[in-house]
Amino acid sequence: MSEHKVVIIGAGMAGLSSAILLAHQGLDVTVVEASGEPGGKVHSHIVDGVAVDSGPTVFTMRWVFDALLESVGTSVQAEMEITPLQVLARHFWPDGSQLDLSADPLVSEAAIAAWSGGDEARRFRNFCETTRALYDALQGPMIRAQRPNMAGLMLDMGWRGLGVLAQLGPMRSLWQQLGHQFTDPRLRQLFGRYATYCGSSPWLAPATLMLIAQVEMDGVWSVQGGMVGLAQSLARVARRHGAAMRYNSTCQRIEKRHGRVCGVWLQSGEFLAADRVIFNGDVQALGQGLLGADAQQAAPKVTAQRSLSAMTWSMHTRVEGVALDRHNVFFQTEYASEFEDIFNHRCLPQQPTVYVCAQDRPGGGQAGEFERIFCLVNAPACGDGDQITEEATAQCQQITFQHLARLGLNLKPTATNCQRTTPQDFHRRFPASGGALYGQATHGWMSVFSRPGATTALPGLFLAGGSVHPGPGVPMAALSGQRAAEAVMASLASTSLFQMGATYGGTSTP
Repeated sequence: MSEHKVVIIGAGMAGLSSAILLAHQGLDVTVVEASGEPGGKVHSHIVDGVAVDSGPTVFTMRWVFDALLESVGTSVQAEMEITPLQVLARHFWPDGSQLDLSADPLVSEAAIAAWSGGDEARRFRNFCETTRALYDALQGPMIRAQRPNMAGLMLDMGWRGLGVLAQLGPMRSLWQQLGHQFTDPRLRQLFGRYATYCGSSPWLAPATLMLIAQVEMDGVWSVQGGMVGLAQSLARVARRHGAAMRYNSTCQRIEKRHGRVCGVWLQSGEFLAADRVIFNGDVQALGQGLLGADAQQAAPKVTAQRSLSAMTWSMHTRVEGVALDRHNVFFQTEYASEFEDIFNHRCLPQQPTVYVCAQDRPGGGQAGEFERIFCLVNAPACGDGDQITEEATAQCQQITFQHLARLGLNLKPTATNCQRTTPQDFHRRFPASGGALYGQATHGWMSVFSRPGATTALPGLFLAGGSVHPGPGVPMAALSGQRAAEAVMASLASTSLFQMGATYGGTSTP
């Protein structure tokens, strides 16, 4: 076992990815997790005796996990069972219209032609070409990079990539850009929804977030056992390579000695010595001093607006009405009001868009049968305040399910078939977040440069998770864990080189 000890605080996607890579390198790795299972925001609720995925439900960017697992001698196929989805999402509007977005863009193009006309289908084809070029231009210098800056990004993108950005209008908001791409307001609404995937408003998010559409068109999969099954698979790989998983173990303080990290104190009073610590949690927790003064002084300053939170309902219930696919979105007419309520008025939306995940579909779940259903509406991240009252929560629930009923989906939450989660609940689960599920909001074209990177001002302390670069979402958090592992290994290499120089380079040492 290596003489270097690494403690990873949090068994989310980032922490698990770091654990796999560092344990594979032979380091002594211990993961401490406050809850009783791995996953972090990937979690489930037991409702009516059935486990319902109650966090992220979409598995995309499979290449992230292919590369991670292949680097340690295994594969996605060997560790989990995944199935590609033919329908990315089914969309419903108050005017009675409905559109399936397909994994095959040609199928989607034909559906749009029949639904909105040939001109809009051609605009969709052009949109696909634009999002592909944008994704190709930004994947390396932005998504895969340790932490990009403007000068480095422009250099790495080259003239071709900069040309793509110039044609896009990077200073525009996503909503403005979609107005240039489509004339049918429903398609603008559909693709504007991708801003919420990183907890943001399409009116404030940069146009570059169009690339999320390409992420989904590259493939969406379902995971056997749900997204929790993905977390369990990664934890199993980490253990196989020697990482110790300590569940129900809350970290109380990060300790330093002689100007660098020396370990962590657990709430139980146990001290775990470590010369490297990775914090897989919301960076606001460090900034608020929840893990001690030493970590607080080293925490990056985060002044950006919080991202979206959510109200969710995890259900095991009968489903009646419109035919659902696995992922479904039920839109409102006045789309802008949702984000005005959340970001301007800091209240639950009066006209929420509703996401419904029918977790037994496709391939299971028939009308009238009991199914695992997860419903979500966006909410403000004020779970640490008193803005969201019980009365407001009950009203939001009533509005949500009345809206679904108007669009043809009849769901009836009860005390026995449903577990509701509020921003306050998310704040308790993820301290210092206010319930924000994506760290800071991606608002403004410079926001992509404002997320902290893996390293901190405290030697030996590293950051990972959705609140740091490259951002929120299951695959992005996993990438941040890989960046943190790389930073740890780089710090070990530089320490070794310094010691070699002190010994062999003529440097005077005591």
